[in-house]
Amino acid sequence: MAAAGMFLERTYASFDGLQLYVRDYPGPREAKVTVICIPGLTRNSRDFDELAPHLALKYRVLCVDLRGRGKSQYAPDPMTYQPPTYVRDMMALLKAFSLNRVVLVGTSLGGIISTVLGAVMPTKVLGIVMNDIGPEIDATGLTRIAAFVARGYSGPTWDAAAEALLQVDGKIYPDYTHADWLKMARRRFIEQPDGSIKNDYDLNLAKPFGNAAQAGSAATSLWPYFLRLTGIPVLAMRGAISDVLSPETFAKMKQRMPHIEPYTVPNRGHTPYLDEPTALAAVDDFLARLPSRLSAGQWLGRAARQAEFLVRLKLGALPT
Repeated sequence: MAAAGMFLERTYASFDGLQLYVRDYPGPREAKVTVICIPGLTRNSRDFDELAPHLALKYRVLCVDLRGRGKSQYAPDPMTYQPPTYVRDMMALLKAFSLNRVVLVGTSLGGIISTVLGAVMPTKVLGIVMNDIGPEIDATGLTRIAAFVARGYSGPTWDAAAEALLQVDGKIYPDYTHADWLKMARRRFIEQPDGSIKNDYDLNLAKPFGNAAQAGSAATSLWPYFLRLTGIPVLAMRGAISDVLSPETFAKMKQRMPHIEPYTVPNRGHTPYLDEPTALAAVDDFLARLPSRLSAGQWLGRAARQAEFLVRLKLGALPT
């Protein structure tokens, strides 16, 4: 087993030829399951700096930089910065790494990607951790995020970057110290050759948004995908003060899909970092109860549902 916290830097090719970056935490030799960590809209693989080494004590862990973030290439066409493209990129990852049994940990946008992957490739997905995201997105949080994405950040020092994050996200992490904000700044931003600090993503990510009202309306189309996760274990996590996943939507998720396991992370907004002790314990417990492979009956059942869903998807006949 590799030393705790050690990872390999790897790349793979997207369907349209971009080089996409992955942190590969090998885990123990006997690990039978790979956990794929998918970050939020403007985040990158560094978001899982604490979660990944912890999980790698038992599992292989891959943390991705989505296209246009971190060390992955930026897309020439900004209109590819949308969930259907990200899902195709994740399919390319599964193929490149020959992965047939995975658990998905998706934060925000990463949870949307995980939901769609679970719907269209259920035979490969053993379980999903959805971190503060659901089939409906609260307009308040969406407006806040859309404004931040378009504006980006540029500042003179790491201390200034930490202070900027405090001003923007202070309500989300009310107990953070200056050291915590510095750590978050180094996850989210990057130092330039002249020593200045700037965002570590392509500002063109904002272009597919349109306006927040349109984006919020489009989010309701996620219900058909979410409702296809029947039979796939799901841990649905919500920050107690989230402005993206409302209490009403969180309750509706459980009502419409009784098998999901809801968990609320106290004193957190959008999104928990999953380094909180209670959140980490919930993830550990959930992963420990997952099977390392599907039985023949489970695989056949999921394969049939997958085929039926893909036909409905092609015909535009998805139930809501």
